[in-house]
Amino acid sequence: MTVSYLVDTNTISELLRPEPASHVVTLFHQNEDRIATASIVWHELIFGARRLPPSKKRTRLETFLFDVLQPTIPILPYDSKAAKWHGEERARLTADGRPPTFADGQIAAIAATNGLTVVTRNTSDFAVFPGITVENWMEKAEE
Repeated sequence: MTVSYLVDTNTISELLRPEPASHVVTLFHQNEDRIATASIVWHELIFGARRLPPSKKRTRLETFLFDVLQPTIPILPYDSKAAKWHGEERARLTADGRPPTFADGQIAAIAATNGLTVVTRNTSDFAVFPGITVENWMEKAEE
């Protein structure tokens, strides 16, 4: 199966909640062969884990990241094609007075250059980028 979805940090983090939204878990399982994440998201997840003091929570998070997530979900790079797309879009949006956050721009660029749908709770962060399809699996869980 071909990768179709680029999952954002908040969607992956939902899986780590004590009681994750069952619909999000179901969508992950239904689409497990169609999901990837961005190297930027991978950075955010590791940064978040390593900021925690040594604890059961940190160990649980690191085990999930390195033993579950990393071996099963492709982590797509921010490459030269994505950097070009991001630079052009960032310049356009900044000129329009709507500068995007740098990390969201990088994630959007990876999605755009790979033809992927961004899965995030923060849909408005990606709405400014033309040609980016966005889904909120948490919203679907609340329906």
